[in-house]
Amino acid sequence: MDAILATAEKKSLTRTLGAFQLTMLGIGAVIGTGIFVLTAEAAQKAGPGMMVSFVIAGFVCAFAALCYAEMASMVPVSGSAYTYSYAVMGEMIAWMVGWALILEYAVAAGAVSVGWSGYVVGLLQNGLGIHLPPTLVLGPFDGGMINLPAMLIAGLVTWLLVIGTRESATVNAILVVIKVLALTVFIILAVPVMNMQNFEPFAPLGIGGIGAAAASIFFAYVGFDAVSTAAEETKNPQRNMPIGLIGSLAICTIFYLLVAAGVIGSVGAQPMGIDAATGHALEPGSRELAAACGAIADQAVVCSKEALAWSMREIGWTQVGNLIGLAAGLALPSVILMMMFGQTRIFFVMSRDGLLPQAFSKIHPKFHTPHVITIITGVAVALFAAFFPVGQLANISNSGTLFAFAAVSIAVLVIRRTDPGRHRPFRTPAIFITAPVAIAGCIYLFFNLDHKSIILFLIWAAVGLLVYFLYSRSRSHVGRGIVEVHEDDPDAPPQPVPPIAE
Repeated sequence: MDAILATAEKKSLTRTLGAFQLTMLGIGAVIGTGIFVLTAEAAQKAGPGMMVSFVIAGFVCAFAALCYAEMASMVPVSGSAYTYSYAVMGEMIAWMVGWALILEYAVAAGAVSVGWSGYVVGLLQNGLGIHLPPTLVLGPFDGGMINLPAMLIAGLVTWLLVIGTRESATVNAILVVIKVLALTVFIILAVPVMNMQNFEPFAPLGIGGIGAAAASIFFAYVGFDAVSTAAEETKNPQRNMPIGLIGSLAICTIFYLLVAAGVIGSVGAQPMGIDAATGHALEPGSRELAAACGAIADQAVVCSKEALAWSMREIGWTQVGNLIGLAAGLALPSVILMMMFGQTRIFFVMSRDGLLPQAFSKIHPKFHTPHVITIITGVAVALFAAFFPVGQLANISNSGTLFAFAAVSIAVLVIRRTDPGRHRPFRTPAIFITAPVAIAGCIYLFFNLDHKSIILFLIWAAVGLLVYFLYSRSRSHVGRGIVEVHEDDPDAPPQPVPPIAE
């Protein structure tokens, strides 16, 4: 902790952010990807009850964010849950958190690539009349062979990262406006034509379906920690951080509820079918659901790979649907870029800490980027995107995210006990209520993920422990008495969320 704080003191960031700026930052970081690509998945699991799922996921995020904010204000280096865990709970827990974050960022980038593919393929088909064969635009679980567009966008983003392209804050702001504008237009056109009969039955699969949808929908809120990590740039953080966090999450949740209501009310959102063996809805991305959708020629929102654009076309706004597809096509690659930034940064820091091979933190002599880990990450993302359905990827990503957020919430409790006198620019209110609720919420959502995602996470964690004990533990810089902090090295990859321009 002292080494991290000594590093942080070398920087002198001006505290310029008020509650309004923080709220806008949060809205920009959260709104977009999940709601564009996971609406159909949530509908298949919960039907109209997905509206409750959005509230549950936002509630858990709010409590986790308050815990995140205290750690971010105490450990103000541009790290992540990996750094916070290292500072408080030691190397092995930090390794497991970093290992989980690798899963989160890489798989999430794959999920967004698949979401982008769905919108672009729909735009080509409906806007330009170009029909691509399903075998080349759908993965094997969705009834195709390989998702080439998703693979290509992942490869393009990897190439941009290797040659050193980075979004400017201005470009990022423009893309955020495009996303928010597209969703606003959707709400304005869809909500007035709602048919209340489409909300019945509200929860066709009961509370279990709502919980499963909440676990998937959690993906739609990832990015809220951008507000937490801005603690060191915030004026009066004790007052403004909770306003920024809760305010942005509340606005995003209302936005999501309106979009969900528009989809349900205008085109309906009942699950397509029930698995006779389990009594649950057919799993999104499964061959069974793909077959059921194929039988009705994709005439249901749960069958669509571009739910919002498809809904607009169904209610008579064909060109608006195409424009929403265009907005997604323009904005989603920036999300892939930011997620892969996050991935390369975690790899880079773990490599510099001695926990992964030093080759991973090699810098390209010409482009000055960490090309080795960028290429490794890009290949993994491209393969995920090529062969797996978006819902499965989102769930696997969520498993890593939920583990990391639960670890940060535990870390806040631990350091309150072990070092109560340390300076905290922001203190989580009612910590002994807030942190346990955040931990319990993360556990609840984790166990509402599908069994495949839970098992894959446990396998990933077991592999991580093997790597740690067979390789990392003996080579760790901390274990060898070398205490350094590499999050702010001049050649470190950029943060996943671009810094705020003053």
